[in-house]
Amino acid sequence: MGVSVEEFLKLLDELPEVRTGHGGDWISLKVGGKGFGYLWEETETVGVKATIEEQIALVAERPEVFEVQFTAGRFGWVVIHLDRIDYEELFELVAEAWCLTAPKHLVEAFEVAHQIGR
Repeated sequence: MGVSVEEFLKLLDELPEVRTGHGGDWISLKVGGKGFGYLWEETETVGVKATIEEQIALVAERPEVFEVQFTAGRFGWVVIHLDRIDYEELFELVAEAWCLTAPKHLVEAFEVAHQIGR
């Protein structure tokens, strides 16, 4: 189990129109000009947008994998330790963060392509 930084960066290729930017010690992840995540290469952790309910549930269920990062409005951001999560679960969480942020037409096309909600 565990996902490398390189594998994480490759995972982003599966999500349409993701843009990365450097912000000091982290890499920002954006879609449609809005942020949905961050990567800290040095600590091999990722922060992603989630609902507050999901943030609470993830941290309560597996605090060795997930940490509360912060809350902002109706969203709770979660830190994920890459060495403690498998690729499929990580992809699901990053895709959910992307869906919470991406323009509606991108989300609809992504859901059709991945047969989500069927």
